Amino acid sequence: MGDMTNSAVDFYPKNQRGESNHAGEFGCSLNELRSFMELRGSEAVQKIQDTYGDMNGFCRRLKTSPTEGLAGNPADLENRRQTFGRNFIPPKKPKTFLQLIWEALQDVTLIILELAAIISLGLSFYQPPGERSEMCGSAAGGVEDEGESEAGWIEGAAILLSVICVVFVTAFNDWSKEKQFRGLQSRIEQEQKFAVVRGGQVIQIPVSEIVTGDIAQIKYGDLLPADGILIQGNDLKIDESSLTGESDHVRKSADKDPMLLSGTHVMEGSGKMLVSAVGVNSQTGIIFTLLGAGGEEEEKKDKKGKMQDGNMENSQNKAKKQDGAAAMEMQPLKSAEGGDGDDKEKKKSGTPKKEKSVLQGKLTKLAVQIGKAGLVMSAITVIILVLYFAIDTFVIQKLQWLPECTPVYIQFFVKFFIIGVTVLVVAVPEGLPLAVTISLAYSVKKMMKDNNLVRHLDACETMGNATAICSDKTGTLTTNRMTVVQAYVGDVHYKEVPDPDTLPSKSLDMLVNAISLNSAYTSKILPPEKEVGLPRQVGNKTECGLLGFVLDLKRDYQTVRDQTPEEKLYKVYTFNSERKSMSTVIKMQDGSFRMYSKGASEIVLKKCSNILNTAGEARVFRPRDRDEMVKKVIEPMACDGLRTICIAFRDFPGSPEPDWDNENNILIDLTCIAVVGIEDPVRPEVPEAIRKCQRAGITVRMVTGDNINTARAIAIKCGIINPGEDFICLEGKDFNRRIRNEKGEVEQERIDKIWPKLRVLARSSPTDKHTLVKGIIDSLHGERRQVVAVTGDGTNDGPALKKADVGFAMGIAGTDVAKEASDIILTDDNFSSIVKAVMWGRNVYDSISKFLQFQLTVNVVAVIVAFTGACITQDSPLKAVQMLWVNLIMDTFASLALATEPPTEALLMRKPYGRNKPLISRTMMKNILGHGIYQLTVIFTLLFAGETIFNIDSGRNAPLHAPPSEHYTIIFNTFVLMQLFNEINARKIHGEKNVFDGIFRNPIFCSIVFGTFAIQIVIIQFGGKPFSCIPLQIDQWLWCIVLGVGELLWGQIISSIPTNRLKFLKEAGHGTQKDDIPEEELNEDAEEIDHAERELRRGQILWFRGLNRIQTQIEVVNTFKSGTSFQGALRRQSSVTSQNQDIRVVKAFRSSLYEGLEKPESKSSIHNFMTHPEFRIDDSQPHIPLIDDTDIEEDVALKQNSSPPSSPNKNNNAIDSGINLTTDTSKSATSSSPGSPLHSLETSL
Repeated sequence: MGDMTNSAVDFYPKNQRGESNHAGEFGCSLNELRSFMELRGSEAVQKIQDTYGDMNGFCRRLKTSPTEGLAGNPADLENRRQTFGRNFIPPKKPKTFLQLIWEALQDVTLIILELAAIISLGLSFYQPPGERSEMCGSAAGGVEDEGESEAGWIEGAAILLSVICVVFVTAFNDWSKEKQFRGLQSRIEQEQKFAVVRGGQVIQIPVSEIVTGDIAQIKYGDLLPADGILIQGNDLKIDESSLTGESDHVRKSADKDPMLLSGTHVMEGSGKMLVSAVGVNSQTGIIFTLLGAGGEEEEKKDKKGKMQDGNMENSQNKAKKQDGAAAMEMQPLKSAEGGDGDDKEKKKSGTPKKEKSVLQGKLTKLAVQIGKAGLVMSAITVIILVLYFAIDTFVIQKLQWLPECTPVYIQFFVKFFIIGVTVLVVAVPEGLPLAVTISLAYSVKKMMKDNNLVRHLDACETMGNATAICSDKTGTLTTNRMTVVQAYVGDVHYKEVPDPDTLPSKSLDMLVNAISLNSAYTSKILPPEKEVGLPRQVGNKTECGLLGFVLDLKRDYQTVRDQTPEEKLYKVYTFNSERKSMSTVIKMQDGSFRMYSKGASEIVLKKCSNILNTAGEARVFRPRDRDEMVKKVIEPMACDGLRTICIAFRDFPGSPEPDWDNENNILIDLTCIAVVGIEDPVRPEVPEAIRKCQRAGITVRMVTGDNINTARAIAIKCGIINPGEDFICLEGKDFNRRIRNEKGEVEQERIDKIWPKLRVLARSSPTDKHTLVKGIIDSLHGERRQVVAVTGDGTNDGPALKKADVGFAMGIAGTDVAKEASDIILTDDNFSSIVKAVMWGRNVYDSISKFLQFQLTVNVVAVIVAFTGACITQDSPLKAVQMLWVNLIMDTFASLALATEPPTEALLMRKPYGRNKPLISRTMMKNILGHGIYQLTVIFTLLFAGETIFNIDSGRNAPLHAPPSEHYTIIFNTFVLMQLFNEINARKIHGEKNVFDGIFRNPIFCSIVFGTFAIQIVIIQFGGKPFSCIPLQIDQWLWCIVLGVGELLWGQIISSIPTNRLKFLKEAGHGTQKDDIPEEELNEDAEEIDHAERELRRGQILWFRGLNRIQTQIEVVNTFKSGTSFQGALRRQSSVTSQNQDIRVVKAFRSSLYEGLEKPESKSSIHNFMTHPEFRIDDSQPHIPLIDDTDIEEDVALKQNSSPPSSPNKNNNAIDSGINLTTDTSKSATSSSPGSPLHSLETSL
């Protein structure tokens, strides 16, 4: 260690000379701090002692004070930023517009079009020798005068132009999406504030303004914004998994392991740290720089041609900057070593999201199906055209293929190819991703106004499918403004805040000290901002309520705190979800210790053996006194919806000093000072919001750490439970007892019995919350999988928020860890904002469906027209450029118009769609086919009879490069106008009659429809050759418009046909869940479907079912014979049918089947299908009581007697029964149980 010190000292002067003169002002250089932060644990403590003496020495070197912090004058702060860097990790450069254009050009269909256009251009400039033209066949001839042949290039150029249009639109969309995302990102980062001490005052500053040398206050739930060294800590535990991958929490203390790293989470405790490295120099920053997120230098190197570091470059492309510097996911590092980066990897490291969202899954599937169909159609089109041309030219006209005719023929083939590609372009719905993006981006922007800050785009759409919301109580359903309204002090229950003179003075002093010292010093009550307003509560709201109580008792908590500053607190046991209490130990003047404790009343009272009486003296507090107090004080308070908090103390002798780490011996023998009831009123808008949720088919459940009576009272006030309903309210421990089997493992079947009726889970731990959420999500109860949203604010809610389909974190009360794990942040912590999120989510889904309905109608019609036209007239009635214009209307404009419809309250009047609801419902399919039929009828009538109706020349069979005809112009115009009017029809997808309803609430829609109409007029009147158009007369225009308006009338006719009459309609775009299961299986057991079951053929299932039945019967018979516990049999098999089966049959089966079963390997395999509830023969007696205490005792007795082999199966006891039968029939038959058989019969029945 000595050498190290010397080297450090030698290293000093040189380094300062080397660095800019700034470093000279401070006693440490940047490099020294950087290398120091790489030490861990005892090495770091040793280094501090050797180099700096102690932490005060270190602070002096950095010119700061451990108690006062930095002075905070701007010049000094700027100087520190210059010397040690800013606390900011530069984000990766966004893609430039040119890069985005290049990416948009990668689209396969566009590439095909570009090639076709370039070939077409090349051939149009090549003039074959004219005089031989006759020999190349009549098809090539025709009216080809000079002016026309020169205009041949226009078609190719026009295709190129429209491709450029599409590319620019796509690139612009991507660019604005990226920009929006970055804006969102910076907003999340700006909102993150941190508490630092400057000039002796604790202030909140944005994370980016923290500088090296700051003294930061850290507490439970913080995400550390910079590296630092712990100066003073209370019971501090850090989750360093984001940096080290170790999931265990690391204990930190100033004397053992003081190193705190940025990007890690504080899971317990509190403390103060000296900031020693910020931004790019912190541990997170160093990793980001390695990943290329902060390194432009590496890019410059790469440009110089240093390509030996290939891996590095790959990782740079991959490491997408995630949610702020905080979300240091380690995936990019792994891929950096691998170096085989591809886009998938990019996506992976970009968002650590659950799975593809429901909508994306359905859309991808649908797009692939449509694309395949389009490809087939376009291939057939090209083949038919080529064959027709070849047969016509070489077989019927019997011409030879002459070398000089080759260019002419090739020109024909290129024309056919372009027609084929056009069909494909129209068929492929490349507007789909665009519509989804626009819709989501628009919703996200608008949701900001509704206090929803969306962190993951797809969460917005998942929210529309939510079927269950598990909400916290405090702060979400209630206002989170705690006030003490009742108290029990000195054997008297005060129904309102007592007058301080009526209280015994000893008790009063004790109470004031206990509250003032045993609460985080960051919790304060500040004067109101407005004169008439309420005092502001800063910090933990429950503690603020208690401090407010001290102020109501005409005392000042600050004077008590000033006498015992935070540094003098001897030991602090911070609040956590296991303890459910907080305790602080202080050293008295005489050397003895006093510990103040506060926490949930029933938990702290259990540890009390004394209580202060009316005189303020301690008297004995026996268990029966406690029960009486619970009945007379705590339950009445809880039934008024109050949280009850017990405040207690205990004195310890100075010597021998107690072993503070042995909590079990410390937190007992307390003396109760008082019990207070804290009110947290329900937010006024919550009951209405919950009613809306229930109408919309969403079940709201309350999960809280509070007393069950309090929780029930609040739930009734909110309307979560209504009198007369069939529901369950449970406490955490009851919940656990009911869902776990004898081995303490959670069983899905047991959860399925509870969650459908569960409305309130009280006194729950974070693990209970996670178990409940997981249980509901994995449940196969009911016809569809539940989509669960969860709200959370605490660090320990992280797992539940991550597990849920949508996690909501609280923007005000939420800890950084919770925000990190969430998908949406509620900026006002209000439950009613969740309802808005549901509305927006459903709106996204509907917008996409509207767009699909419109797009598919156009697709179907355009493809059929191009295909039949090409086959019958060898030329598509809609030209390539016209198709591209239709494509543009269809894709880009329609997606803009239909995806920006604002949501209406009506969305909350229907049930959620669920995961397996197809994107295209039968009503939509009816609309698509209905409008398709109308449009095809109109277009084919115009195509084959148009010339006679309008008395114009026929445009059919026109030669190559022929001038545009009025006939085809009318067809094109009518087609586009029909699409325009059908766009209005597409606004409604549930078969509503009034399609104009609320149309003016969406200005974007109106402007797009009118804009498209205006451009269409320009194209027809002035488009000329490139668009193959010819100006139309006014009467022709009127006819086109009439045919277009016909769409609206036809739409009314379609909507009046009842969908259920049209049995032949199929839905499309299903979810991806249950596709693989045959229908009959689904229907037979729609109750519960297990994935494992699919692996088994039906035969096997029946076979095992039969076996199972026989087994049950044997077991029942044996049980009755021996008269022992009947319950095991009953619990295992719910119903018993015919009992007169021959038992001998079984023995034959047994030997063959169960030989394999006894070996563990085969056990697990048989478990696969046994988990499936189909083996539980129909439940005729579902009401078997859940394990009750008596049952447990008996089970234990049975186990001791008959010790059956354990089975790996967690979901169904059928297999246990099977194994017991074969191995232990004799034993279990004769085993005696302590309870009488009759008793066990009662408990189980």
